[in-house]
Amino acid sequence: MSAIAAQAHAAPAAFDVARVRADFPLLARSVHGKPLVYLDNANTSQKPASVIATVDEHYRRHNANVSRAVHQLGEEATLAYEGARDKLARFVNAPRDELVLTSGTTQAINLVAYSYALPRLGPGDAILTTLMEHHANIVPWQLVAQRSGASVKFAPINERGELIVERYLEMLTPEVKLACVAHVSNVLGTVNPVREIARECARRGIPLLVDGSQAVPHRPVDVQALGCDFYAFTGHKMLGPTGTGALWARRSHLEAMPPFFGGGEMIRQVRVDGTTFADPPHKFEAGTPNIAGFVGLGAAVDYYETLDLDAIHAWEQQLLAHATARLRELPGLRLIGEAAEKEPVISFLLEGAQATDLATLLDLEGVAVRSGHHCAHPLMQHFGVPATLRASLAFYNTMEEVDAFVAALLKVRKLLL
Repeated sequence: MSAIAAQAHAAPAAFDVARVRADFPLLARSVHGKPLVYLDNANTSQKPASVIATVDEHYRRHNANVSRAVHQLGEEATLAYEGARDKLARFVNAPRDELVLTSGTTQAINLVAYSYALPRLGPGDAILTTLMEHHANIVPWQLVAQRSGASVKFAPINERGELIVERYLEMLTPEVKLACVAHVSNVLGTVNPVREIARECARRGIPLLVDGSQAVPHRPVDVQALGCDFYAFTGHKMLGPTGTGALWARRSHLEAMPPFFGGGEMIRQVRVDGTTFADPPHKFEAGTPNIAGFVGLGAAVDYYETLDLDAIHAWEQQLLAHATARLRELPGLRLIGEAAEKEPVISFLLEGAQATDLATLLDLEGVAVRSGHHCAHPLMQHFGVPATLRASLAFYNTMEEVDAFVAALLKVRKLLL
């Protein structure tokens, strides 16, 4: 084991990973007769028992629709649902009336694409994004560009997987009506300088949207301090249930944006000659929401707030350093993305082995990793590869799991080569 890897074994004194792991029931199971090593956290996180119990209790004791009934169950469900909005708003330091509850980042970005961008775009206009984006921060812009006659521009990255910030800023030309960037890359783990980008966008009068899906689970996020205009994030990557997430947007934008979906709960009054809409954020929340999911997401925020977020970040950085050092010891391994500032996401390839074959065999050893293009085709094309293997860590992972992963990787590599 290298000196760097050995040094990484020392956990911060303030963080007790064994105690935390006891809160996550699924981590105790076996797969194919082997102890589970779950390293697919960028895809979805595991859920603490408190979140599972909260969702269960909601259905057992409080299940009713929200905002539509004066009976006791309806009031309880509404209080819990709106309470989740309050918790999420506090978690990212947003005013509650600027936080739209969505099914996740994809819906949040589509809301901005169709409600904010499309009415403002025309021939000759442009949207700026980057080559490292998830498809959710590319495809909606291509769709509205096709409808409006606008174009989508892609800022380049370097071979370390870092955004070339100077080039991004140079591309903020007058025809750009909206700029977009990932806070953290889901493939590379690269942390982008969002505050700097937001400051330069503001100087040019260009709104900035940030995809925060991979940032919120790993670092404290203050949307007001970042200085962006829109910030989207996903609940199931931050210990919450699937089908949950949020869009924060400046109040002035929300007030100027027309509704994206129409139906119940987003109206003030409906007449045969027209409709008046509810105030933001509710005018963007048509239909029955994922009530139990958001109640569970509120419990996920409660769980985070029992932990020291700085200690979490420090532990994850040690996991990242240890995993990176151990992987570098493997012959024929190519790391994809070696940015100076990263969150605990590692993409790589092994010479002579297909990523999907490796992932399939690793599963038989109890190790869950991701293989494929990770919804980032332009990024794969930049690096000249069809797919990568991705190991993504969370604060409940251990150094021993990293070592087990590397041992399994060495074992299955011998079977393929």
